[in-house]
Amino acid sequence: MITGIDHVEFYVGDARQASFYLCSALGFRLCAETGADHGRPGQRSLLLRQGGIRLLMTSALTEDAAAARYVARHGDGAAVIAFGADDARTAFHEAVARGARPVREPAEYADADARVVVAEVAGFGDVTHRFVERHGDREAFLPGVSRHLAPDPEEGENLLRLVDHIAVCVPAGELDTTVEHYEKAFGFTQVFEEYIEVGAQAMNSKVVQSDSGGVTFTVLEPDTTHAPGQIDDFIGRHGGAGVQHLAFLTDDIFTAVGRLQERGTRFLTTPGGYYDSVADRVGATDVDLAALRRHHVLIDRDHWGEILQIFTRSMHVRRTYFMEVVQRRGARSFGSGNIRALYEAVERDSARTAQAGV
Repeated sequence: MITGIDHVEFYVGDARQASFYLCSALGFRLCAETGADHGRPGQRSLLLRQGGIRLLMTSALTEDAAAARYVARHGDGAAVIAFGADDARTAFHEAVARGARPVREPAEYADADARVVVAEVAGFGDVTHRFVERHGDREAFLPGVSRHLAPDPEEGENLLRLVDHIAVCVPAGELDTTVEHYEKAFGFTQVFEEYIEVGAQAMNSKVVQSDSGGVTFTVLEPDTTHAPGQIDDFIGRHGGAGVQHLAFLTDDIFTAVGRLQERGTRFLTTPGGYYDSVADRVGATDVDLAALRRHHVLIDRDHWGEILQIFTRSMHVRRTYFMEVVQRRGARSFGSGNIRALYEAVERDSARTAQAGV
């Protein structure tokens, strides 16, 4: 059984530079360095942690390494989404039997304190899924490979707790086949579907989730009968399907955003007009509306509760990958109402500017 997201591996041009930004601006902490052996030829990685989130930043040492090929085609990005599994061997063989393309046969690594089994299959685009089964010392990322660094003298606040969901962009015509693949090969279930139309742009969205609820993919596809939009931009700049953003769960979004801004994280700003319609759109809420406006946090409601969210500015040279911070107050959906509300707010602000002759 897939239990959750064990880690996400990014292929980047410079692992140290990428790690420095995540540590300084987003509060991650460097905890290990992974060597170029045990199935990882020509690559070195830095392991970052915060709360229950593990990010592996990997750079190539040789031009024929997997990280080099990925970065040359897509730029820096999420290349491996690793699933925690009760039994990695069984998960691998079942996925392959159901149509997943094998990438790496199961292999076991062990030392005196820990044992880890890993195996890999292909996912969407050039993204790989790694099954990870852990026994013993859970802090040992990969026994015999991971060299623990000196403890960070600053423990950190753990402002970000878990990976809430991963947003995936696929080219037009690939949404249904992608969803069907995850249902068949990995046993995921489609839990949400929506057609989102904003102005002249439109997109289709479906959400698939593991039976454990620990892995959630929001899959987005552009509607090519409408004007090109942000999904088309991502596909073009990224060079095909890929991870648009990771959403990190927090228990207190106002505290998290304030602290992260102090550390240098740059978030998207929200037009003031967006907040003028919150009461009509969301209804009665005990969320501090002044704090929403002050921190540029978005709010939406579904049948189960409210979701608060905010997006970082993309630091990628191709303006593709970014991150989201989200707090759930019972909500199970993903704030799609905010897309329309933001668009309408921008339109209102533009109209006011035009009327004022600015």
